[in-house]
Amino acid sequence: MKLIYVFDAYCGWSHGFSATLLEVVARHPELPVEVVSGGLFTGPRRVPIREFGYVQGANASIAEQTGATFGEAYEKLIADGSFVMDSEAAARGVASLRHAAPERAAELAAALQHAFYVDGRSLSEAATYREIAEAAGLDADAVVTAFEGPEASSGAADDFRRAAELGVTGFPTLPAVDGDSVTPVALGHATAEEIDQRLASLRRP
Repeated sequence: MKLIYVFDAYCGWSHGFSATLLEVVARHPELPVEVVSGGLFTGPRRVPIREFGYVQGANASIAEQTGATFGEAYEKLIADGSFVMDSEAAARGVASLRHAAPERAAELAAALQHAFYVDGRSLSEAATYREIAEAAGLDADAVVTAFEGPEASSGAADDFRRAAELGVTGFPTLPAVDGDSVTPVALGHATAEEIDQRLASLRRP
């Protein structure tokens, strides 16, 4: 059995799920975790954030239900309203970090969301990935080179296709995969305890 974490780095509910994801990873070191980027803000949805009038209200709900925090730098970004969330660029970043340390993909996905939602950093800028890589003790030059290269673009496209194949329509989604069986154990929001219970039920004969 393995887990597949399908998220979008620019999804507030995914940010809210980060702590739960890391807790699940810590509790279940025997379960590999595959991280897949979704394409929440692509094509015509790549517009200034001010056009998504629900963002601040949604963030309040996320904070209330998950305990996630939103940093002052991020709040300033939202207040300005001109920032454009580009999920394709973020997915390229996920692909480049994942390539550098595949066994730490969940940890790095959480770090990426912290960079945006707490530090207010753009996930379209190579400097953001350099900082994340350096903080994680990875080869920052290699990560930046990957982010700017064609393989990361291919990785992003593969991720969007993989998410679609899994039938994911909302983020985050955490399915457990055992052979041909794919069972969601978290959709949008869940506690580590709830996920533990669902995993235990899947393991019962």
